[in-house]
Amino acid sequence: MTEAIWIKLIGTAPGVLWVAFAAVVYFTLRTTLIQRMVPRLTAVRALGIELELASELLDRAQDASESTVTATARRTALGRLEHAADALQGGKVLWVDDHPEGNASLVELFRSVGMEIDLALSTEEATPLFRRRPYDIIISDIDRDGDQRAGIKMLRKLEQYSVYAPVLIYAGRFDPERGIDQRIFAGTTVPVDLVHYVIDLMERARMGSL
Repeated sequence: MTEAIWIKLIGTAPGVLWVAFAAVVYFTLRTTLIQRMVPRLTAVRALGIELELASELLDRAQDASESTVTATARRTALGRLEHAADALQGGKVLWVDDHPEGNASLVELFRSVGMEIDLALSTEEATPLFRRRPYDIIISDIDRDGDQRAGIKMLRKLEQYSVYAPVLIYAGRFDPERGIDQRIFAGTTVPVDLVHYVIDLMERARMGSL
């Protein structure tokens, strides 16, 4: 073999060695890379599905209510849902309403972001639940089974058993100008507003647990 050929081979050797080294590294770490990347890609894809579902459920809830909401308010609520995912995950809510079918879309919405929602049709059904399990939030209507103060009376029951979870009033007819009990954090007839209040309370709860 001539000297020129040897010189050429020596010159190309580093490049060949680097290619061989890269191939060895790739095939050695290929399984590890796949194991790490696939869950991340799946999580991103799942997050997209959840947001799409959340958007659909929020629209359903809004359509079922008698309130109106702007496109900006809707986008803001969905944006907060996305950014508050960690705070909402695992949050425990007791929802008391004698017509739970009217809240079905919102219940599914909160469950889709990882919250645990227990339902009760009356104060009588709710009492053993909030006595047995600590809740981050209690959501209630006002008028139940013909009693226009059923929701307010439940507040006294909460005090009786020293349950201090914040209470949100969500009802088809709610007039804050008639006065709000001091145990009520907020009240609304608008689904988007309820989403904001739930996020507010869960973020406070998480900050308090730090």
